[in-house]
Amino acid sequence: MAKILLIEDDETLRFTIARSLAKAEHEVVDVASLPAAREAFGVGEFDIVLTDVNLGAESGIDFVEELRNQGYNGGVVVMTAFATVDDAVRAMKLGADDYLSKPVRLEELIIITDRLIQQQRNSRHLRLFQRMRQADQARNRPIGESPAWTTTLDLAERLAKIPVVNRTEDLGSASGGAVTTVLITGETGAGKGVLAKHLHNSSEDPKQPFVHVNCTALPATLIEGELFGHEKGAFTDAKEAREGLFEMADGGTIFLDEIGDLPLELQAKLLTVLEEGKIRRVGSAKERTIRVRVLAATNRDLEKAVADGTFREDLLYRINAFTLRLPSLRERGDDAVLIAQTLVDRLRREYGLEPIEMEEDAKHAIANHAWPGNVRELFNVVQRAAMLCEGNKITSSDLAIQSTRAPASHDGSELSPHSGELIFDFESGTHTAEHVEKELMLQALVYARGNVSKAARLIGMQRSSFRYRIERYGLEEQVQEIVKR
Repeated sequence: MAKILLIEDDETLRFTIARSLAKAEHEVVDVASLPAAREAFGVGEFDIVLTDVNLGAESGIDFVEELRNQGYNGGVVVMTAFATVDDAVRAMKLGADDYLSKPVRLEELIIITDRLIQQQRNSRHLRLFQRMRQADQARNRPIGESPAWTTTLDLAERLAKIPVVNRTEDLGSASGGAVTTVLITGETGAGKGVLAKHLHNSSEDPKQPFVHVNCTALPATLIEGELFGHEKGAFTDAKEAREGLFEMADGGTIFLDEIGDLPLELQAKLLTVLEEGKIRRVGSAKERTIRVRVLAATNRDLEKAVADGTFREDLLYRINAFTLRLPSLRERGDDAVLIAQTLVDRLRREYGLEPIEMEEDAKHAIANHAWPGNVRELFNVVQRAAMLCEGNKITSSDLAIQSTRAPASHDGSELSPHSGELIFDFESGTHTAEHVEKELMLQALVYARGNVSKAARLIGMQRSSFRYRIERYGLEEQVQEIVKR
């Protein structure tokens, strides 16, 4: 439903149009003159303005210019019984979205208003997405001072300055698109997504789109349409054409997280896109040219996957033209303590908590823990400690971790931090890292009274990832019990 201002001096026509719009479940304010329209704007906001051109001594087209100069960004439709090309061109130049000749066909008017409402909804979603992306970028600004980390960031910033090269143009043809690829490797939770965003933000135009795709979260039956888009009628539920994530990222960056989990048939199509710089929507014979930076990440050994026949060798060669290896948290020296303190300060600000102090024994425990789950595990542990600590002081007992870091070797090589399975000691018993995540999720759900979105925010997880883990860990019944409480 939209709120529409109708300006029409013909009383019969005004009544007819207002009734038709009301039947379409829109709220209509109808007036007969521009002074009355200005008065209506003084007491309310409107999604769409529908105005006649000839309104006594004043013109509806001039009113369009007046609205746009005042910053009105809603929809505007101009109607006239004396339609001319010049009037139509002038109205559109001054900011009208559409132009109708009288007698107005009510079916056409409803279609136009629905289209304008959808455009405004899309614009609001885009603005919301941009604000969320900016906030997410601020929350995930890379933190760390260790040489292993800063060296990786420096290399990422250098790669960010490499332009997206049009390989087809280099060969003497301008028909193809352009794709540049960077492969980011590292352990789960080490911050591959953070590094990908940092690389994008360090590029020449960070305002271009950054599209994050979790390849493991997309169903195999839908992933092709999600990546490359589809046409109307391409499959049973394709009721309208839809652009894919590659098209959304055109001009910017697409981050293919966990690319090693892509099905083999999709790997072949992805290789074609990377080689030719073109995509083809499902159900379409038309190719669309794109220019995009592709960042791919994985914690899998892709060379072993090639040997196992689960990953294409030619795709591996294509995506690892540039490779960034992300150091694990245990390779980053004192960064774990620095990150933990930063997380505590951030949590305090976000949730309006009193200042929280981290005791020396807590810092010592953090510095000497192996962190097999890397920064993601650190965040969960610190979040839990900040929520449950007493006296606004985090101690080692609040962290509920063991000091399991092995001493660093003199030659800088990585030593095994422990033998056997790392365990976490809670009052309820010993738990693996998976049990820690389950417990954190359930505690967050209890705290959020079953609200999945709020619980996900509490532990710094995307809602889609939180939902995925609920299914993965089989927590549906526990979630239902929490909701019923």
